[in-house]
Amino acid sequence: MKRFYFYCILVLVSPIISPVPLFAQNNTGQQQERRTPVVRTGERETAEKESGLPELTIRAKDMNDRMTQEIGNARWMRVIYREIDMTKEQNAPLYYPVRPLNNTMNLFSSIFRLMSEGKLTAYEYIDGYEVFDDEHVINFREGVLDRAYIYYEEAPVAGAGEPALVINESDVPSADVLAYYVKEAWYFDQNNSVFDVKTLALCPILTTTGDLGEQRLPLFWLPYENIRPYITNSPIMTSDINNAKTFTIDDYFRRRMFDGEIIKTENLLNKTMREYYPEPDSLALAQKAVENQLETFRQSLYWQPDSAQTDPKQAKKAARATARKQAAAPSATQKETQPKAAPAAKAERSAPVRSVRRR
Repeated sequence: MKRFYFYCILVLVSPIISPVPLFAQNNTGQQQERRTPVVRTGERETAEKESGLPELTIRAKDMNDRMTQEIGNARWMRVIYREIDMTKEQNAPLYYPVRPLNNTMNLFSSIFRLMSEGKLTAYEYIDGYEVFDDEHVINFREGVLDRAYIYYEEAPVAGAGEPALVINESDVPSADVLAYYVKEAWYFDQNNSVFDVKTLALCPILTTTGDLGEQRLPLFWLPYENIRPYITNSPIMTSDINNAKTFTIDDYFRRRMFDGEIIKTENLLNKTMREYYPEPDSLALAQKAVENQLETFRQSLYWQPDSAQTDPKQAKKAARATARKQAAAPSATQKETQPKAAPAAKAERSAPVRSVRRR
Protein backbone atom coordinates (compact mmCIF):
# COMPACT_ATOMS: atom_id res chain seq x y z
CA MET A 1 0.00 0.00 0.00
CA LYS A 2 2.84 2.35 0.77
CA ARG A 3 4.36 1.62 -2.61
CA PHE A 4 1.10 2.53 -4.33
CA TYR A 5 1.00 5.94 -2.60
CA PHE A 6 4.65 6.51 -3.51
CA TYR A 7 4.02 5.92 -7.21
CA CYS A 8 1.01 8.22 -7.20
CA ILE A 9 2.98 11.06 -5.64
CA LEU A 10 5.82 10.54 -8.14
CA VAL A 11 3.41 10.73 -11.11
CA LEU A 12 1.87 13.96 -9.82
CA VAL A 13 5.20 15.69 -9.06
CA SER A 14 7.14 14.75 -12.27
CA PRO A 15 5.35 17.25 -14.62
CA ILE A 16 6.20 20.08 -12.24
CA ILE A 17 9.91 19.21 -11.92
CA SER A 18 10.70 18.44 -15.60
CA PRO A 19 10.40 22.02 -17.06
CA VAL A 20 13.00 23.38 -14.66
CA PRO A 21 16.18 22.38 -16.58
CA LEU A 22 14.64 23.47 -19.88
CA PHE A 23 13.99 26.94 -18.55
CA ALA A 24 17.54 27.10 -17.22
CA GLN A 25 18.94 26.18 -20.64
CA ASN A 26 16.89 28.83 -22.38
CA ASN A 27 17.96 31.43 -19.84
CA THR A 28 21.66 30.65 -20.38
CA GLY A 29 21.17 30.84 -24.12
CA GLN A 30 19.73 34.33 -23.79
CA GLN A 31 22.69 35.36 -21.67
CA GLN A 32 25.10 34.06 -24.33
CA GLU A 33 23.29 36.01 -27.03
CA ARG A 34 23.56 39.19 -24.97
CA ARG A 35 27.34 38.73 -24.77
CA THR A 36 27.75 39.14 -28.54
CA PRO A 37 30.27 41.99 -29.14
CA VAL A 38 28.83 45.19 -30.56
CA VAL A 39 30.75 47.99 -32.23
CA ARG A 40 29.70 51.41 -30.96
CA THR A 41 29.84 54.31 -33.40
CA GLY A 42 28.50 57.58 -32.01
CA GLU A 43 25.18 57.24 -30.20
CA ARG A 44 23.83 54.13 -31.92
CA GLU A 45 24.96 50.52 -31.80
CA THR A 46 25.60 48.71 -35.07
CA ALA A 47 26.71 45.15 -35.52
CA GLU A 48 29.98 44.43 -37.32
CA LYS A 49 29.59 44.88 -41.07
CA GLU A 50 30.11 41.93 -43.32
CA SER A 51 31.32 42.14 -46.89
CA GLY A 52 28.13 40.77 -48.40
CA LEU A 53 30.15 38.17 -50.28
CA PRO A 54 29.03 34.56 -49.73
CA GLU A 55 30.86 32.44 -47.20
CA LEU A 56 32.96 29.59 -48.54
CA THR A 57 31.38 26.20 -48.15
CA ILE A 58 33.15 22.86 -48.19
CA ARG A 59 31.90 22.29 -51.72
CA ALA A 60 33.26 25.66 -52.87
CA LYS A 61 36.65 24.93 -51.33
CA ASP A 62 36.74 21.51 -52.95
CA MET A 63 35.87 23.00 -56.34
CA ASN A 64 38.59 25.59 -55.96
CA ASP A 65 41.13 22.86 -55.24
CA ARG A 66 40.03 20.91 -58.31
CA MET A 67 40.19 23.99 -60.52
CA THR A 68 43.74 24.74 -59.37
CA GLN A 69 46.06 23.93 -62.24
CA GLU A 70 49.34 22.29 -61.29
CA ILE A 71 52.11 23.63 -63.51
CA GLY A 72 55.15 22.47 -61.53
CA ASN A 73 55.82 19.54 -63.90
CA ALA A 74 55.18 21.41 -67.14
CA ARG A 75 57.69 20.69 -69.93
CA TRP A 76 57.41 24.22 -71.31
CA MET A 77 56.39 27.35 -69.41
CA ARG A 78 56.85 31.09 -69.74
CA VAL A 79 55.99 33.54 -66.94
CA ILE A 80 54.72 36.95 -68.08
CA TYR A 81 53.84 40.12 -66.18
CA ARG A 82 51.13 42.40 -67.56
CA GLU A 83 49.77 45.78 -66.56
CA ILE A 84 46.01 46.27 -66.79
CA ASP A 85 45.01 49.90 -67.25
CA MET A 86 41.59 50.57 -65.72
CA THR A 87 41.07 53.66 -67.87
CA LYS A 88 40.70 51.52 -70.99
CA GLU A 89 37.17 50.71 -72.03
CA GLN A 90 37.84 46.97 -72.27
CA ASN A 91 38.92 46.87 -68.61
CA ALA A 92 36.01 49.01 -67.33
CA PRO A 93 34.03 46.02 -65.92
CA LEU A 94 36.80 45.53 -63.34
CA TYR A 95 36.73 49.20 -62.29
CA TYR A 96 33.04 50.17 -62.21
CA PRO A 97 31.06 50.74 -60.08
CA VAL A 98 33.57 52.71 -58.02
CA ARG A 99 31.24 52.54 -55.00
CA PRO A 100 29.17 49.41 -54.22
CA LEU A 101 25.84 49.66 -55.99
CA ASN A 102 22.97 47.15 -55.78
CA ASN A 103 25.18 44.43 -54.28
CA THR A 104 27.71 44.94 -57.06
CA MET A 105 31.34 45.78 -56.27
CA ASN A 106 34.41 46.24 -58.37
CA LEU A 107 37.54 44.16 -57.96
CA PHE A 108 39.36 46.31 -55.40
CA SER A 109 36.28 46.82 -53.23
CA SER A 110 35.90 43.04 -52.98
CA ILE A 111 39.58 42.59 -52.11
CA PHE A 112 39.52 45.39 -49.50
CA ARG A 113 36.45 44.10 -47.70
CA LEU A 114 37.70 40.51 -47.62
CA MET A 115 41.06 41.61 -46.22
CA SER A 116 39.40 43.78 -43.56
CA GLU A 117 37.48 40.71 -42.36
CA GLY A 118 40.60 38.54 -42.33
CA LYS A 119 39.43 36.24 -45.13
CA LEU A 120 42.33 36.99 -47.49
CA THR A 121 46.07 36.85 -46.93
CA ALA A 122 48.22 39.31 -48.88
CA TYR A 123 51.99 39.39 -49.22
CA GLU A 124 54.52 42.19 -49.29
CA TYR A 125 55.31 43.82 -52.61
CA ILE A 126 59.03 43.55 -53.40
CA ASP A 127 60.23 45.06 -56.65
CA GLY A 128 61.37 42.21 -58.86
CA TYR A 129 60.50 39.31 -56.56
CA GLU A 130 57.33 37.72 -55.21
CA VAL A 131 57.66 35.58 -52.10
CA PHE A 132 54.50 33.96 -50.78
CA ASP A 133 55.51 32.71 -47.32
CA ASP A 134 54.73 33.52 -43.70
CA GLU A 135 57.63 35.93 -43.35
CA HIS A 136 56.24 38.28 -46.03
CA VAL A 137 52.59 38.31 -44.93
CA ILE A 138 51.47 41.93 -44.45
CA ASN A 139 49.32 43.25 -41.64
CA PHE A 140 46.13 44.90 -42.87
CA ARG A 141 46.41 47.84 -40.52
CA GLU A 142 50.08 48.62 -40.99
CA GLY A 143 50.69 47.30 -44.48
CA VAL A 144 47.54 48.64 -46.14
CA LEU A 145 45.79 51.34 -44.10
CA ASP A 146 48.83 53.15 -42.72
CA ARG A 147 50.93 52.68 -45.86
CA ALA A 148 48.21 53.99 -48.18
CA TYR A 149 47.09 56.73 -45.73
CA ILE A 150 43.54 55.39 -45.49
CA TYR A 151 41.55 57.05 -42.71
CA TYR A 152 40.04 54.76 -40.06
CA GLU A 153 38.74 54.92 -36.49
CA GLU A 154 39.13 52.58 -33.56
CA ALA A 155 36.00 51.45 -31.73
CA PRO A 156 36.21 49.56 -28.43
CA VAL A 157 34.59 46.13 -28.41
CA ALA A 158 33.22 44.62 -25.21
CA GLY A 159 35.08 41.50 -24.17
CA ALA A 160 37.80 41.87 -26.82
CA GLY A 161 41.39 42.92 -26.37
CA GLU A 162 41.97 44.78 -29.64
CA PRO A 163 39.61 47.55 -30.79
CA ALA A 164 37.66 47.20 -34.02
CA LEU A 165 38.59 49.25 -37.06
CA VAL A 166 35.78 51.37 -38.49
CA ILE A 167 36.28 52.52 -42.09
CA ASN A 168 33.72 54.59 -43.97
CA GLU A 169 32.80 53.55 -47.47
CA SER A 170 33.88 56.91 -48.87
CA ASP A 171 37.41 56.42 -47.49
CA VAL A 172 38.03 53.19 -49.42
CA PRO A 173 40.33 54.24 -52.34
CA SER A 174 38.70 52.02 -54.97
CA ALA A 175 38.50 54.96 -57.40
CA ASP A 176 42.26 55.58 -57.11
CA VAL A 177 43.31 52.03 -58.01
CA LEU A 178 43.78 52.70 -61.72
CA ALA A 179 45.96 49.73 -62.63
CA TYR A 180 46.85 46.15 -61.70
CA TYR A 181 49.89 43.97 -62.15
CA VAL A 182 48.95 40.48 -63.30
CA LYS A 183 51.36 37.58 -63.13
CA GLU A 184 50.48 34.70 -65.42
CA ALA A 185 52.11 31.51 -66.68
CA TRP A 186 51.78 30.16 -70.22
CA TYR A 187 52.52 26.45 -70.14
CA PHE A 188 52.14 23.20 -72.04
CA ASP A 189 50.51 20.34 -70.13
CA GLN A 190 52.05 17.18 -71.57
CA ASN A 191 49.65 14.93 -69.63
CA ASN A 192 46.58 16.34 -71.39
CA SER A 193 48.36 17.81 -74.46
CA VAL A 194 46.87 21.23 -73.73
CA PHE A 195 48.45 24.66 -74.13
CA ASP A 196 46.89 26.88 -71.47
CA VAL A 197 47.47 29.99 -69.34
CA LYS A 198 47.13 30.33 -65.56
CA THR A 199 46.73 33.57 -63.60
CA LEU A 200 49.12 33.40 -60.64
CA ALA A 201 48.79 36.67 -58.70
CA LEU A 202 47.36 40.21 -58.70
CA CYS A 203 48.82 43.47 -57.43
CA PRO A 204 46.61 46.60 -57.17
CA ILE A 205 48.39 49.90 -57.91
CA LEU A 206 47.23 52.99 -56.04
CA THR A 207 47.62 56.28 -57.95
CA THR A 208 47.87 59.46 -55.90
CA THR A 209 48.38 63.09 -56.91
CA GLY A 210 50.37 65.42 -54.65
CA ASP A 211 53.04 68.09 -54.66
CA LEU A 212 55.45 65.78 -56.47
CA GLY A 213 52.93 65.00 -59.17
CA GLU A 214 51.33 61.66 -59.87
CA GLN A 215 52.75 58.75 -57.90
CA ARG A 216 52.05 55.04 -58.25
CA LEU A 217 52.14 52.78 -55.20
CA PRO A 218 51.92 48.98 -55.65
CA LEU A 219 50.11 47.82 -52.51
CA PHE A 220 50.60 44.06 -52.17
CA TRP A 221 50.64 40.73 -54.00
CA LEU A 222 47.55 38.57 -53.74
CA PRO A 223 47.60 34.94 -54.99
CA TYR A 224 44.75 34.51 -57.43
CA GLU A 225 43.77 31.12 -56.03
CA ASN A 226 42.93 32.76 -52.67
CA ILE A 227 40.43 35.22 -54.14
CA ARG A 228 38.97 33.06 -56.90
CA PRO A 229 36.36 31.28 -54.72
CA TYR A 230 34.86 34.69 -53.80
CA ILE A 231 34.86 36.38 -57.22
CA THR A 232 33.23 33.43 -58.94
CA ASN A 233 29.96 34.78 -57.50
CA SER A 234 30.65 38.46 -58.21
CA PRO A 235 28.58 39.37 -61.31
CA ILE A 236 29.69 42.21 -63.57
CA MET A 237 28.20 43.97 -66.58
CA THR A 238 30.36 43.73 -69.70
CA SER A 239 28.31 45.63 -72.28
CA ASP A 240 26.40 48.91 -72.56
CA ILE A 241 23.87 47.30 -74.90
CA ASN A 242 23.21 44.14 -72.89
CA ASN A 243 22.82 45.07 -69.22
CA ALA A 244 22.37 41.47 -68.05
CA LYS A 245 25.18 40.47 -65.71
CA THR A 246 26.05 37.17 -67.34
CA PHE A 247 29.76 37.18 -66.47
CA THR A 248 31.72 37.23 -63.22
CA ILE A 249 35.12 38.67 -62.33
CA ASP A 250 36.59 35.18 -62.50
CA ASP A 251 35.24 34.77 -66.04
CA TYR A 252 36.97 38.00 -67.01
CA PHE A 253 40.35 36.58 -66.01
CA ARG A 254 39.76 32.97 -67.01
CA ARG A 255 38.54 33.88 -70.50
CA ARG A 256 41.17 36.60 -70.81
CA MET A 257 38.68 39.33 -71.65
CA PHE A 258 40.92 42.08 -70.27
CA ASP A 259 43.50 44.12 -72.19
CA GLY A 260 46.97 44.13 -70.62
CA GLU A 261 50.37 45.12 -71.96
CA ILE A 262 53.42 42.98 -71.32
CA ILE A 263 55.84 44.77 -69.01
CA LYS A 264 58.15 41.90 -68.11
CA THR A 265 59.02 38.30 -68.93
CA GLU A 266 60.82 36.11 -66.43
CA ASN A 267 64.51 36.16 -67.39
CA LEU A 268 67.89 35.37 -65.87
CA LEU A 269 68.85 39.01 -65.29
CA ASN A 270 65.42 39.82 -63.81
CA LYS A 271 65.04 42.97 -65.89
CA THR A 272 61.88 44.58 -67.20
CA MET A 273 61.22 45.09 -70.87
CA ARG A 274 61.57 48.84 -70.45
CA GLU A 275 65.14 48.30 -69.23
CA TYR A 276 65.92 46.24 -72.30
CA TYR A 277 64.06 48.53 -74.72
CA PRO A 278 63.98 52.13 -73.43
CA GLU A 279 62.54 53.56 -76.67
CA PRO A 280 58.73 53.42 -77.05
CA ASP A 281 58.88 52.10 -80.61
CA SER A 282 61.30 49.30 -79.76
CA LEU A 283 59.28 48.45 -76.65
CA ALA A 284 56.08 48.07 -78.69
CA LEU A 285 57.87 45.83 -81.18
CA ALA A 286 59.27 43.67 -78.37
CA GLN A 287 55.84 43.28 -76.78
CA LYS A 288 54.37 42.24 -80.11
CA ALA A 289 57.23 39.80 -80.64
CA VAL A 290 56.46 38.05 -77.35
CA GLU A 291 52.79 37.71 -78.29
CA ASN A 292 53.81 36.26 -81.67
CA GLN A 293 56.16 33.79 -80.00
CA LEU A 294 53.38 32.46 -77.79
CA GLU A 295 51.02 32.10 -80.75
CA THR A 296 53.69 30.47 -82.92
CA PHE A 297 54.48 27.95 -80.21
CA ARG A 298 50.80 27.11 -79.80
CA GLN A 299 50.33 26.55 -83.52
CA SER A 300 53.46 24.40 -83.76
CA LEU A 301 52.03 21.92 -81.25
CA TYR A 302 49.12 20.84 -83.41
CA TRP A 303 48.60 19.99 -87.08
CA GLN A 304 47.12 22.90 -89.00
CA PRO A 305 44.83 21.71 -91.85
CA ASP A 306 44.55 23.54 -95.16
CA SER A 307 41.98 26.31 -94.98
CA ALA A 308 40.73 25.54 -98.50
CA GLN A 309 39.86 21.99 -97.45
CA THR A 310 38.22 22.89 -94.15
CA ASP A 311 36.17 25.84 -95.40
CA PRO A 312 33.38 24.64 -97.76
CA LYS A 313 33.06 28.05 -99.42
CA GLN A 314 36.75 28.16 -100.24
CA ALA A 315 36.60 24.59 -101.54
CA LYS A 316 33.70 25.44 -103.87
CA LYS A 317 35.50 28.49 -105.21
CA ALA A 318 38.63 26.47 -105.88
CA ALA A 319 36.61 23.76 -107.69
CA ARG A 320 34.86 26.33 -109.88
CA ALA A 321 38.13 28.02 -110.79
CA THR A 322 39.66 24.67 -111.77
CA ALA A 323 36.63 23.79 -113.89
CA ARG A 324 36.82 27.12 -115.72
CA LYS A 325 40.50 26.61 -116.54
CA GLN A 326 39.88 23.12 -117.81
CA ALA A 327 36.97 24.28 -119.97
CA ALA A 328 38.94 27.21 -121.42
CA ALA A 329 42.11 25.32 -122.36
CA PRO A 330 42.73 21.60 -122.01
CA SER A 331 45.76 20.73 -120.02
CA ALA A 332 48.98 19.33 -121.44
CA THR A 333 48.25 15.87 -120.10
CA GLN A 334 44.93 15.81 -121.87
CA LYS A 335 46.65 16.77 -125.13
CA GLU A 336 49.14 13.95 -124.73
CA THR A 337 46.55 11.33 -123.87
CA GLN A 338 44.14 12.37 -126.62
CA PRO A 339 44.60 9.93 -129.56
CA LYS A 340 45.79 11.52 -132.75
CA ALA A 341 43.70 11.08 -135.90
CA ALA A 342 45.27 8.80 -138.49
CA PRO A 343 46.49 10.65 -141.60
CA ALA A 344 44.32 10.27 -144.64
CA ALA A 345 45.63 7.74 -147.12
CA LYS A 346 46.75 9.03 -150.50
CA ALA A 347 44.35 8.21 -153.26
CA GLU A 348 45.73 5.85 -155.87
CA ARG A 349 45.82 6.86 -159.49
CA SER A 350 42.66 5.85 -161.27
CA ALA A 351 40.55 6.85 -164.19
CA PRO A 352 39.60 10.52 -164.35
CA VAL A 353 36.33 11.41 -162.71
CA ARG A 354 34.01 13.90 -164.26
CA SER A 355 33.01 16.91 -162.24
CA VAL A 356 29.46 17.27 -161.08
CA ARG A 357 29.43 20.96 -161.89
CA ARG A 358 30.14 20.24 -165.52
CA ARG A 359 27.17 17.99 -165.66
